[in-house]
Amino acid sequence: MELNYKQLIFAREYRKYSQTDLASHINGLSQSNLSKFEKGLGTLSDEIVQKIILFLDFPEKFFVRRISNRVENAHYRKKSAINKSTRLDIEYGNKIIGFIIDQMTNSVEWPEFLLKPIDIEDGFSPKTIAKYIRKQMGLDIDMPVKNIFNLLESNGIIVVQFDTTEKFDGVSFLTDKGNPVIVINSNFSNDRKRFTLSHELAHIIMHIAGGFLIPEYRNVENEANDFASEFLMPEEHIKQSLRNLKLSELAEHKIYWLTSMASLIRRAKDVGSISYDRYRYLNIELSRKWGRKSEPVNVFIDEPKLFLTSYKMHKNDLEYSDLELAEAFGLPLDVLKRFCDFSKGNSKLRVLL
Repeated sequence: MELNYKQLIFAREYRKYSQTDLASHINGLSQSNLSKFEKGLGTLSDEIVQKIILFLDFPEKFFVRRISNRVENAHYRKKSAINKSTRLDIEYGNKIIGFIIDQMTNSVEWPEFLLKPIDIEDGFSPKTIAKYIRKQMGLDIDMPVKNIFNLLESNGIIVVQFDTTEKFDGVSFLTDKGNPVIVINSNFSNDRKRFTLSHELAHIIMHIAGGFLIPEYRNVENEANDFASEFLMPEEHIKQSLRNLKLSELAEHKIYWLTSMASLIRRAKDVGSISYDRYRYLNIELSRKWGRKSEPVNVFIDEPKLFLTSYKMHKNDLEYSDLELAEAFGLPLDVLKRFCDFSKGNSKLRVLL
């Protein structure tokens, strides 16, 4: 059997085994031979290959496929504090989600990606681009972004929530088949999810979908933050309402704009509604009264539906069992179940016949 060594690395690291660990569990396999094979320099006997496949509990089909899904812009709260095992778990999880989405593409017609990628190098600012995207999505200047998951999905972006470490915020990428995807941490507050989704939308529009060349001097994270702030809190409308902002007014603004109090304070400073001294004072008072992670008022957010509904469609309309679906995708059953919840999801997808 011809084994794709990159898939072997994928499966081994996904199961959290080092080369030494795996070699110690496979009779007849040395760490040296495994290392050479994973560098594309050696071969393994069919007997050893079968032992590896059995031990790692990945189907044979997985090892002859190719999962790439270049996920290069994952955003972490404290990337330096994440150990290698956790980082790989997040990265492989995102790649598997992208792979599953591409496998579903054979049977499901996703909504068309309707948003126009825009290159900052053509003279546009993140703020201008955010205003254009809001207009393209049919949002009036004074309108908060309410059903943000539905808004993204109806414009052809597949959104998945991933239960993982709090140090990971989110990621956006194009799958191998060109499907735009956003994956976010399911464990955060709704206002944080909304900002992360807007931040990742910015990456898709300005940095990913168009394949633009980005000079090294540019800070794409700051650009995405600037886009997200304008997308969620348009300066033209919010500037006057935040003038001379008071701590007692934050809850009302948070309920309307569906953004965190901290982001509203920052926005007030950035658009010139308050001074820097006022900005510092409000942040100190916010932290003193509620802390940085326990703001009052949990804002509304809807739920993503496309990914989960597609699975229900495979099960109900195409009559796959969980095991058959895992086999069709070339994944272990436990891996498939980790990223799928069949109890939710309802959306307008069409089966391709």
